[in-house]
Amino acid sequence: MFTTPEKDTIPWLDFTPDVFFGSTIPFMAPRERVAGSHTVPGDKSITHRALMLAALAPGESRITGALTSLDARSTAAVLRLLGARISPVRTGTSVRVRGNPRFSPPPSALQCGNSGTTTRLMLGLLAGHPFPATLTGDGSLRRRPMRRVTGPLMQMGASIDDGGRDGLPLRITGGSLAPLDWQMPVASAQIKSALLLAGLTGGVEVTLHEPAPTRDHTERLLQHFGFEVASREGILRFAPTGRLVPFELAVPGDPSSAAFLVAAALLAESGEIRITGVGLNPSRIGFLDIMRQMGGRVTAEGVHTPLGEPMGDLVAVASRLSAVDVPAGAIPGVIDEIPILACLAARASGTSRFRSVEELRVKESDRLALMVSNLRAVGVSAAAEGNDLVVVGSEAPLAGRVVTGGDHRIAMAFAVLGRGAGSRIDIDDPACAAVSFPGFADALERLSQVAA
Repeated sequence: MFTTPEKDTIPWLDFTPDVFFGSTIPFMAPRERVAGSHTVPGDKSITHRALMLAALAPGESRITGALTSLDARSTAAVLRLLGARISPVRTGTSVRVRGNPRFSPPPSALQCGNSGTTTRLMLGLLAGHPFPATLTGDGSLRRRPMRRVTGPLMQMGASIDDGGRDGLPLRITGGSLAPLDWQMPVASAQIKSALLLAGLTGGVEVTLHEPAPTRDHTERLLQHFGFEVASREGILRFAPTGRLVPFELAVPGDPSSAAFLVAAALLAESGEIRITGVGLNPSRIGFLDIMRQMGGRVTAEGVHTPLGEPMGDLVAVASRLSAVDVPAGAIPGVIDEIPILACLAARASGTSRFRSVEELRVKESDRLALMVSNLRAVGVSAAAEGNDLVVVGSEAPLAGRVVTGGDHRIAMAFAVLGRGAGSRIDIDDPACAAVSFPGFADALERLSQVAA
């Protein structure tokens, strides 16, 4: 039987930051040897998209290994308000979704929490539905720009009122849409996916001119259901040739989450770890190339490709790291991993530069400003030079207080950086890691517990 709770219960008791790092007990973990086989939560991007497509497919779909983070639960809660029946998103259980091929008008505002992915992709889905809906979120999400998505959706025929602000809350009224030919101003998987999903629900063709490649989970899933999605020389074309049907999907481990455990292994004094069942989509693992350029010993093994999504194991070995210069063209493919890559650079010999990272300014926080200020706060020389992030490596023990701004990736990156012998890094809001990696503190601690 399906249950449709008003909201998911958040299992905060599964996450015990005060034991390992937090606002009252400085994080200090001198253990430097890592070992063992580990897992990470389900892929965040695939979980969002699988829930959305299942909510539109007639009949019952089953999703195993779904991410159970706050962002994923925000997507499930929004879809329930639109008429889909979704079982609770809980660790260790499959998520069953009984779809509603045409969404129903929501009885209240759609609360997207802290999830930009939920918001932007839902705007695309709602653009093809002929009823009004209001989307809102927490304080951080309300400050994030939305016109880069709402602009092209309005050109397709959706009516959108943002009250004169480039952000939330906003009201969208969808309906009959026109085909779209759009020059994307920035490389963004969220914008691209929103417009493709508008083409899906509106039943119209979409042509996008991408300034650079971005993650392609939406394209792969749509192709699986028979939709024409083709990319050539930076031009992506979608045609509504397919049909959604119920499906079963095992979500691979999130590579962005795996990046934090890989980084912890690289920074260790000795040992190696294996992270099993990780998604290895080429559009998601650019961070591995950068880690290897820094001297990190990390390899992928046992790669296979269910439902068009490559997955396998990552093996990471403790390494000596050197500085890296990351060109602007590589940034869109590693934008979520910049915080942890910058923390690796803080322990690499030499000066690293991450070029044209201005997109960091409009993430869950102004990540560029926070990374610079926090690196300096713990004793690392760092600067924002125009739109570049510059980090000078150091072997000295690090100490200081990190202000996350509620940003999960900053909290996790500095937790990894604080593992060095003699370092004392105090993180003001470690619990925000649950946005994408429930149980992160436990997972990080197990790297060395296994080795003890």
